[in-house]
Amino acid sequence: MKPLLEVRDVSLSYHSISGETDALSHISFDLMPGEFLAVVGPSGCGKSTLLNLICGLLEAENGTILMDGKPVAKASSRIGYMLQKDHLLEWRSIYKNVLLGLEIRGELTKEKLSYIDEMFLTYGLDKFRNSRPSELSGGMRQRAALIRTLALKPDLLLLDEPFSALDYQTRLNVSDDIGRILKKEHKPAILVTHDISEAISMADRVIILTSRPATVAKIIPIHLDIEDRTPLSSRNAPDFKSYFNLIWKELNKNA
Repeated sequence: MKPLLEVRDVSLSYHSISGETDALSHISFDLMPGEFLAVVGPSGCGKSTLLNLICGLLEAENGTILMDGKPVAKASSRIGYMLQKDHLLEWRSIYKNVLLGLEIRGELTKEKLSYIDEMFLTYGLDKFRNSRPSELSGGMRQRAALIRTLALKPDLLLLDEPFSALDYQTRLNVSDDIGRILKKEHKPAILVTHDISEAISMADRVIILTSRPATVAKIIPIHLDIEDRTPLSSRNAPDFKSYFNLIWKELNKNA
């Protein structure tokens, strides 16, 4: 099976009047179809920068990033990007917010509208389709933001700390919801997070970055001995603590 995404020897520096700041140095990894990767590392090491490179918002100084074997700028594959804030527009209903991307692309087809209706029903937002964002909880807003992203039928989903603004209990529930949704939709994803437990519970592999300029310290496959694994149930797996200690040790070694 060929990788969906190939990141090869990617480096980037930021340039300003005061000088040059190295952000990423010789980053390499693959993402397979249907795989969920999590990226952890010290604050300011360039995790979000990496996502910006993958989606084409930034261009690498060195190295290549390929989607389906083509440079990201030329690839026909779509990349969805879910940010820390939901960026829902208060003057639009939740339903109208979800339609926004399709409106911009001119893709309000019968098939995609039906797909949105199905997701509203499946993920518990159908009764709130005419509500304003301020009338929803933080978790429900994030669910709406995810549906808005999935409505565009992306081939890859990038998640930049999408649960960081939520309280702990809501964060656990929403990460479990979104993990289940992505599994059901068979969407490959890359999650940037500071939360080691979140990374272990959601990902198939965890990429550990060093401090800036970030390099790949280690890539750890996650194999939890648990049936019907979900993000929430993963935390009860016998090996969960061992993975936590391994990643914690590696992060502190490379901080």
